[in-house]
Amino acid sequence: MTYDLFIGDRMYSSWSLRGWLMLEKFSLPHVVHMVGLYSGTMAADLADLAPARLVPTLRTPEGTVIGESLAMAETLAERHSEAGLWPSDPAARATARWVVAEMACGFSALRGDCPMQLSHIWQGFPPSEAVQKDLARIETLFAHARKVSGAAEGWLFGDYCLADVFYTPVAARIIGYNLPVSPETRAYCRALLSDPAVLRWQEQAHEVTYDPEPYAMDLERRPWSLD
Repeated sequence: MTYDLFIGDRMYSSWSLRGWLMLEKFSLPHVVHMVGLYSGTMAADLADLAPARLVPTLRTPEGTVIGESLAMAETLAERHSEAGLWPSDPAARATARWVVAEMACGFSALRGDCPMQLSHIWQGFPPSEAVQKDLARIETLFAHARKVSGAAEGWLFGDYCLADVFYTPVAARIIGYNLPVSPETRAYCRALLSDPAVLRWQEQAHEVTYDPEPYAMDLERRPWSLD
């Protein structure tokens, strides 16, 4: 039973990272197919998966095509209930679904102003008021998740789950743009980004380069570091 996962460039495609972690972290067999997100071949690469038009896209072993990360997450959790994609406790599971759904449809300022990149850390990035509001909301959700789960540190709900999957690219933005957050949130971001699966993804991200570089900024940069 092997899934086909269609993803974009690892360096910049935050949603592709989420899709891959859903499968990789829960040991669900899969084959990765690269889509030309920045090379202009995306439509052609996804033509056989219509009406899917974005990455990630998942194809089940039976041939069912699933677009949208939330739909992928719920489908995988339903098909693999033993894998623990959602927390087992009902209150924690409901809360995890809440924080994931809010991430998927919100934080537009953070997502728009701070595109994910895993190459370096921007120096002197000035977060707008809207980005700061997004960060404050994220920290509120993290605090609520930990209150419900009782997990004072580490993964939001004790055991790794889809909430951690969905907030990994958020962590990359916080670290990659050196955004102002609490020490507790920064520690959680470091935990997400130092996970062995994420480190493997980041290593593969460096195998491809672009000229011009997507999302370039007129800012100083320093090497990527979680210190």
